[in-house]
Amino acid sequence: MLEDPPAHAPAPSLAPGSAPTTALAPPHSVTTVERGSFCIARCGCGWSGPARRSRDRARADAEEHRSSSGELR
Repeated sequence: MLEDPPAHAPAPSLAPGSAPTTALAPPHSVTTVERGSFCIARCGCGWSGPARRSRDRARADAEEHRSSSGELR
């Protein structure tokens, strides 16, 4: 005898005026990582800048990414 598959629970409803958490963009927490003689800017959103020999230039890449994403310091 075969059984019916279990019914899935309905998705929880949101309160009026609230947005689902998946609609929010990930935070832009930019850091620099050193790999040998190179420095790379990386962000929590998945962005990664080019490898630079200049730490200052990697920091500038990070700041440029942060400002282009619309997030303020």
